[in-house]
Formats: sequence, C-alpha cells, structure tokens
Amino acid sequence: MRWLFAGLLALAWFIPTGASAQAGTTIRITAPASGDVLQGLVNVTGTSAVDGFFASELSFAYASDPTSTWFPIYSTDQPVTEGLLAAWDTNLVTDGDYDLRLRVTLQDGTILETLVTGLRVRNRTPTETATLAPTFSPGPADTPVPSPLPPTPMPAPTLALSEVEGATHYPTPTPLPPNPAAVTPTEIYSFLGRGILLALLTFVVFGIFLRLRRN
Repeated sequence: MRWLFAGLLALAWFIPTGASAQAGTTIRITAPASGDVLQGLVNVTGTSAVDGFFASELSFAYASDPTSTWFPIYSTDQPVTEGLLAAWDTNLVTDGDYDLRLRVTLQDGTILETLVTGLRVRNRTPTETATLAPTFSPGPADTPVPSPLPPTPMPAPTLALSEVEGATHYPTPTPLPPNPAAVTPTEIYSFLGRGILLALLTFVVFGIFLRLRRN
C-alpha cells in the first residue's frame, strides 16, 4: 500500500504543468464584442495572463476567408490581466467583417486561444441600420365586416278609391291660353283684298304714265 501511494505521488509530480493551465484557462477578449462596428484606432482589451505564460499574440482574419489566414496585430511576452492587449488601427484594412484571435503560448509549448467573430469595420462605408420589424396591417380577411342592419320597414301605400276599383284614369288636360299669333279667316280675306286693290292701283298708275309719255 505504501509503494502504491509513493507511485501516485511520483506520477503527479511528472504531469506537465501546461495541461493544468489549459484546463483552467481564463484568457479572453472583453472588448470589442461580436457584432460591434469598428472605426479608426480600436483598443482591444482582455486577459492573457495564465499559469505558465510564455508569450501572446493578437491577430485578425477576414470573416469570409475560407483559408483562415491570420494577420498579426501585436505580440508580447508580458501577460495582461483585464487590460489593454493591443491597439488595432482599422484604417489600415479595407471595410468588411473580421474575426479577432488571442493566442497564448505556454512555457511547455501548449497553445491557448480565444476568438471574437463578426466585427464590422466601417471607416469608409455607411454603417448598416437595424431593420425594424414590419408592422401588422390588417388585410381584407382580417378587417371586421359590420353586420348589415335590418331594413327599415316602410309604410304600406294607401290606394285611392278609383285604384281599388281597377279603373284606368288619365289626367285631366289643362286648357292652354289662346295663342296671340293666331289669324282668323276674316283677317286673311281682308289682307287678300287689300293686296288685289293695291295691284290694280299700281297697273292704273303705270298705264297713265305710259300714255302721258307717248303724248
């Protein structure tokens, strides 16, 4: 039993310290956060200090890059606890979406890393605005239709006595006033006689004029 206990102690002594540091890692990037819009010089803060720390590196990559190529921003052999990891000048990169990676190398060669994804660099392009949820507009099927009101009862028509008997009646014509422009037969004959008399008188005058001219 004593030899078994001594063997366990020896095994625990030779376990690499990097394994315990990796299991209890606390490295992190506290700012910026995923989805943030970045412009100009951005302070990247977080924690890189862990047991067995040897060096750290902060780098970025294009979010849509399938090759996962990382570009270094800053590397140091000094651990940081809830402080400034690096200052990233986003003016040196094109506008787009990026990922940040903090990688810590331990003394035994173990590598720890943490990521912040979906960072939006917008130095030269306008920042997208959040899309508002569409408001509900009731359609024809959603609009309540008022119930039709019952028709207003109309009084029954009262029939005259003549209508009850079934006789056909026509309206009595209204006598028209006498026409002032009407000409009577007497006036016609008078006008005709005057015309004949005027014609005869014209012929007589004309005949006398001719006879006097010949003499």
